[in-house]
Amino acid sequence: MKHSIKIFLFLSVFFVLLSSCSNDNEGKVKFLTKLVETPEGSASTTTLLKYIGNEIATIDRVNSHTDFSYTNGLITKIVTIDKATQESTTLEYSYDIDQLIQVLCPNNYVIKYIHNIDGTVSYEKKSVNSGSQEAMIYHGTLHFKDKNLIKDERILDEAGPGVVSKHTVNFEYDSKINPFFAILGYNKLLDHKEIISFNNKLISFDENSTTNAADQTISSAQFFNSTFKYDTDGYPTEQLTETAKSGYLKSEYFY
Repeated sequence: MKHSIKIFLFLSVFFVLLSSCSNDNEGKVKFLTKLVETPEGSASTTTLLKYIGNEIATIDRVNSHTDFSYTNGLITKIVTIDKATQESTTLEYSYDIDQLIQVLCPNNYVIKYIHNIDGTVSYEKKSVNSGSQEAMIYHGTLHFKDKNLIKDERILDEAGPGVVSKHTVNFEYDSKINPFFAILGYNKLLDHKEIISFNNKLISFDENSTTNAADQTISSAQFFNSTFKYDTDGYPTEQLTETAKSGYLKSEYFY
């Protein structure tokens, strides 16, 4: 009887440990440190990412360098310097608790967000000059499902009198892990579009339509497709993005 109890206890501990190891692997977090991109027929470029803990600190590209600032776990400022001209662009992010409500690029533009009860986010982008005068550029709505941005629909307000110009993008995703989602606060940056999503974008379908005062409509559409290779933890190691006009872009991910 005692021998049976010992066997039972051994098996119980074994399966608990096995389950724990399995869960640890499923919840493993990796941070992207290098991205190598090679357009069809062109030389490759390398982007390096550095972190402080789980906060993104810098992104260094061939032509630019970007610094990130945090406040209470939220990204509140992004400064990008053009390496050729040394000109800098600053984006300032404001939140209501942990929801983004404004992106300000001083003397350039401002984007304001409203988080709706149904889970969508309404937004409007206005140009801002040195005299703080604002002019509407476009407004729209972001749609989400399962932590992914699935649709971005907007109306262009600069289309002209009597003209309605619409731009809509629909996204489809894989079931694997987008490495940018693990970065603290990155998924709050609504102005970064689909890269803030939990999964990796497989397909985007862009539609444009313009209706004039005579009720005549001109429309166009573009289809973009991506395929991925993954490591054993479900993170992408290679992405191939195809377009009808520009061939393909190969992206290699390193952690």
